[in-house]
Amino acid sequence: MKNLRVHIDQHSGFCFGVVYAIEMAEEILDEQGYLYCLGDIVHNDEEVNRLTAKGLRIINHEDLYGLKDEKVLIRAHGEPPSTYELSIKNNLTLIDASCPVVLKLQNRIKNSFDKEEHIYIYGKHGHAEVIGLLGQTNNKAVVFQDIQELDLQTMPKNITLYSQTTKSTDKFYEINTILKENGIAVNTNDTICRQVSNRDKELRDFADKFDVIIFVSGTKSSNGKVLYNVCKERNPNTHFVSNSAQVQDSWFGPGQSVGICGATSTPMWLMEEVKARIETF
Repeated sequence: MKNLRVHIDQHSGFCFGVVYAIEMAEEILDEQGYLYCLGDIVHNDEEVNRLTAKGLRIINHEDLYGLKDEKVLIRAHGEPPSTYELSIKNNLTLIDASCPVVLKLQNRIKNSFDKEEHIYIYGKHGHAEVIGLLGQTNNKAVVFQDIQELDLQTMPKNITLYSQTTKSTDKFYEINTILKENGIAVNTNDTICRQVSNRDKELRDFADKFDVIIFVSGTKSSNGKVLYNVCKERNPNTHFVSNSAQVQDSWFGPGQSVGICGATSTPMWLMEEVKARIETF
């Protein structure tokens, strides 16, 4: 008997954008038994599997071209204008669950583009949200996920800087400082979602309180990778799992305290499953 004390972080789990998208999906699934969704509804395979079992049909942009007269869910990450144009052409009813924070950012980038500003976006290449943001600029904005990708000598001397909503606030301001130190006038737009960025500090505090931390997240979640590293820096005894089967008995010693936490794309039911497994040790 290890007599482990196990606690789930109540601040972890879905952000409101994801909750909104999943509630909309479940409502329609209950009504008509199936629903198309453009891309994974959330970057968590376990939750996607739960919803596909209820009738959610995950499609990509290529599939969308051949789809007509159907309902299609737009997930929290948002979509570029081309998706809306195609839906009119194919008589698709879009169930738009784009996160309000993302929609606001899309509008701000579109306004900057209309003013012919030099737009730079700190974000992950190929990420669904970033594709939607780029679409507001006819794909002309510059996306970078590391300052080293930019040639500071040949960049425009005046730029407008935005960020993907789930990036690190500290890193964003560090980039901002480096740009200014290199003589670039930056119109800085801090567009990071505070519900996500506040998790950073909350998780540092949480990771301090336990002997072992189990961080639960899908491997596709950018936010998950960032928050896992936050925990790992604060508590080296932090382990990353995507489901309860990955939890190993050897990680725990007698009488230890265990904290379970996760990304903004991690469902609470999955953290509960991980807790239940640990309690069997």
